[in-house]
Amino acid sequence: MPRKVDVVIIGSGTAGLSALGQVRKRTDNFVIINDGPYGTTCARVGCMPSKMLIEAADVFHKRLLYEEMGFRLSGTVEVDGKAVLERVRKLRDKLVKDTNRATIRLEQHKNIPGRARILAPDLVEVNGEQIKTEAMIIATGSTPIVPEQWKKFGDRIVTNSTLFEMQNLPETMAVVGLGSIGLEISQALSRLGVKITGFDALNTIGGITDPEVAEAAIEIIGEEFPIHLESRVTLEEGTSGRVLVRSENIEVQVDKVLVAVGRRPNTEGLAMENLGVPLNSMGIPEFNPHTMQVGDLPVFIAGDVNMRAQFLAEAADDGHIAGYNSVKDALHSFCRRTPLGIVFTHPNIAAVGERYSSIDHNTVVTGSMDYRVQTRAMTAMRNRGLLRVYADKSSGKLLGAEMAVPDGEHIAHLVSWAVQRGLSVFETMELNFYHPVMEEGLRSALRRAARKVAKRESAPEVPLC
Repeated sequence: MPRKVDVVIIGSGTAGLSALGQVRKRTDNFVIINDGPYGTTCARVGCMPSKMLIEAADVFHKRLLYEEMGFRLSGTVEVDGKAVLERVRKLRDKLVKDTNRATIRLEQHKNIPGRARILAPDLVEVNGEQIKTEAMIIATGSTPIVPEQWKKFGDRIVTNSTLFEMQNLPETMAVVGLGSIGLEISQALSRLGVKITGFDALNTIGGITDPEVAEAAIEIIGEEFPIHLESRVTLEEGTSGRVLVRSENIEVQVDKVLVAVGRRPNTEGLAMENLGVPLNSMGIPEFNPHTMQVGDLPVFIAGDVNMRAQFLAEAADDGHIAGYNSVKDALHSFCRRTPLGIVFTHPNIAAVGERYSSIDHNTVVTGSMDYRVQTRAMTAMRNRGLLRVYADKSSGKLLGAEMAVPDGEHIAHLVSWAVQRGLSVFETMELNFYHPVMEEGLRSALRRAARKVAKRESAPEVPLC
């Protein structure tokens, strides 16, 4: 007879652990099943090790400002690639250990290493054991896509899943795909002395949809390493064991190729078809993003596997919602936070709320700030970049923003809070902006958008009592 539980959670990444936190508040009769290494994508191969690499690169890169700032180097500073990567792995391993505590402390029958197979919406099999459940949460995450024909190059092909296991930095690397992962790694490795060549099939970088912001970002980041856009890439055997990378306008031989062309959901062997509902081209069923429920089944799908928004914060929220609803008699519909995405290059690239590509340009006004003249940025010699905010033309309601600006990670949060609270550009300008700070650039952009609002308010920026 199958073992009976209240909830089965498949996957112990960010979404699975978030779901576990909600489930165990309300029942002790659950099982979490995990196939492969424990620890979240963020901690093992994503957000955190990449930021460790970026921080090291930034420290080294700042030496280029010394002379202008009045410093004189009396010796040389060199990069020890082995030491850089050892530090990344050391800190990474500590974070992975910390994230694993939630599952390590579970009793053995509640934490099962193995590949789950769905037999029915209420039945799962793992390691030959069948488990019947009142609710199921699918949170199996995602995996980097590598074109099949490129796998023959072996360890000369790396993804974010294998990059941090390199024992030393290569001399040369091609990066195929300049979204958030590819762009962050490209700039960091370039700053550490790796000769980088970047390629992307699109005409933009970092997911930017605003052409003016994209132009600014490409110009600034393109000064650090060559960027080839609208390029289709093929790989061939090169000389001396290297890889020959060809596109329409260039060919280059490199030691390594970082492939960052996207991710696919981890559904292999899961038998999602046994849920008995239609699946899309990626093998994912339709679900409600406010409840995470699949159709009318006692099944919830959370995190990267659902391909909705592959960010840690969204995965955590997905898991929270799925876990909460999996143990409730009635479903609860949750509001989703304002969309927010940040690429940790320099300048930071960020998008908040509605994007340039989605707004109605007949009903929306924009306000821009060119950071070449932003005073605080000038003091730090970081005065490059562009911020653009979008607001409703008739009401002035703030809708979103795209940017490539210094400290954009902080400015993006301010915009996201204002958008989520439904503030207008006028109400946002009533909030506090100190001087001199990078955030003053946001106020400048808001002022320029406010001038274009049809029903312009004459009240001062200082809030009225």
